[in-house]
Amino acid sequence: MPSKKIAIIGAGASGLTAIKCCLDEGLVPVCFEKTEVIGGLWNFRENRDGQACVFKSTIINTNKEMMCYSDFPIPKEFPNFMHNTYVQKYLELYAEKFDLLKYVCFRYVVEHVTQGEDFKQTGQWKVKYKNCDNDVTSTEVFDGVMVCNGHHCDPHVAEFEGQEKFKGRILHTHDYIDYRGFEGKKIVIVGVGNSGGDAAVELSRHAKQVFLSTRRGAWVLNRVSDNGLPVDLQNNTRFKSMAPVWLVNRIIEKQLNMRFNHANYGIQPEHRFLSQHPTVNDDLPNRIIAGFVKIKSNIKCINEASVEFDDGTCEDDIDIIIMATGYTYSFPFIDESVLQVDANQTSLYKYVLPFGVTPSTLAIIGLAQPLGAIMPISEIQSRWAVLLFKGAVKAPSQSRMQKEIALKKELMEKRYVKSQRHTIQVDWVPYMDEIASEFGVKPNLFKIFLGNPRFALKCLFGPCYPYQYRLMGHGNWDGAKEAMETAMDRVIYPTKTRVLKSNHKVESVAFNKMLKILVVAVIIAVVIKYSL
Repeated sequence: MPSKKIAIIGAGASGLTAIKCCLDEGLVPVCFEKTEVIGGLWNFRENRDGQACVFKSTIINTNKEMMCYSDFPIPKEFPNFMHNTYVQKYLELYAEKFDLLKYVCFRYVVEHVTQGEDFKQTGQWKVKYKNCDNDVTSTEVFDGVMVCNGHHCDPHVAEFEGQEKFKGRILHTHDYIDYRGFEGKKIVIVGVGNSGGDAAVELSRHAKQVFLSTRRGAWVLNRVSDNGLPVDLQNNTRFKSMAPVWLVNRIIEKQLNMRFNHANYGIQPEHRFLSQHPTVNDDLPNRIIAGFVKIKSNIKCINEASVEFDDGTCEDDIDIIIMATGYTYSFPFIDESVLQVDANQTSLYKYVLPFGVTPSTLAIIGLAQPLGAIMPISEIQSRWAVLLFKGAVKAPSQSRMQKEIALKKELMEKRYVKSQRHTIQVDWVPYMDEIASEFGVKPNLFKIFLGNPRFALKCLFGPCYPYQYRLMGHGNWDGAKEAMETAMDRVIYPTKTRVLKSNHKVESVAFNKMLKILVVAVIIAVVIKYSL
């Protein structure tokens, strides 16, 4: 049997791992990338040609040990929270290590994807694509399609009364590059998500004044947590993922307000921590307390040179308004009979498989919005998808898909504030486990415990590194256990640029804390058992 040929749309962080997963299973990937380089969102460029791209100053919000692909640790020399140039370099190292570039067709754009005439029997797709350099179009048949264009597709621009009267400049963060051209200006930024917070902090060092407008406020996370460790090493653990939502909300909100009182800073929301995607920003409180950033309520109306807010205040002589109002995702190249998107809502099982498409030879990779890194999610989605394409695992029934899609939508509406942003949210550890369970690579902690109790406790109470999903099952990696045991060394290495005589190991402190938590948990369990 000839190898199946898979079309991959996009050569960013999701597309690259899709290529690699195809090669791991003996499939033939053909990746279409409309630009001339890999990297997607992380490939910073000033001439964007309509493509989504990070700011020149963007630093990733997840530390390197939690964002790496599960069989390729990020070099120890790289910072824990990497500037976008380091992220791009890592993607290039990944492509070089697994020889992925020869499968990428640069300067090609996919125009249309539709089912083949005998789709029910073959699962094949007709893909129409264009060479961007000569405008020549071609159509080719593929055995599967992996869509890796992400969710930063179309900028969502909010509309306010009187907006058309404004004499200054209005732009979306999609078009923001750096502070040049904003010096000495009075700026209103709309939206206090990650992009809005980053833009406010950077511009406040150069602008005359920055006003940050928010409808409902936000919980602001710091990257650095207890003992100076990355915050996601502390929070993304299996043990903590089992805690009830009300308890997580209470604990984290208290911790965040101990760092800075959100109410005193005018930014505290009415919703709970887990009811909206939090904002990760180390410097925003510092810029607020120094007066360079002023938090404002939602915009009521916009005039020629001023902005009125719904709390009755008004700011005059505004030069620039920046919309940090997010994105809507879309798949304009996929035939509407296959997949439709309405107000950031679409019917996807596990946010990967389109409902109603059988056989399951179309996969949407990297669309989910996690509180954590997208790279390992894209990878585990791709590992599952290629096994579906091969027929090595079976997709669930359509009735099961339909029930789960409806359930997830219901749970999301109950938990999150209503927003076009909150339609594809996932919790990192539970979601990774969900996908891993589909093809048998979720770590069996009981089995691990029988062979190595101490390591099993690290899996439970320590960070849920992506390497955990290479410990057993299909596609396991011999280096996974060692990668987990040496992860903290790679975390500490780039910060210890001054060697001290005392060589206290932070890992032992963190692990001892985990053991104390275990003891407390056991005591609580015993008390509950005998009190019933």
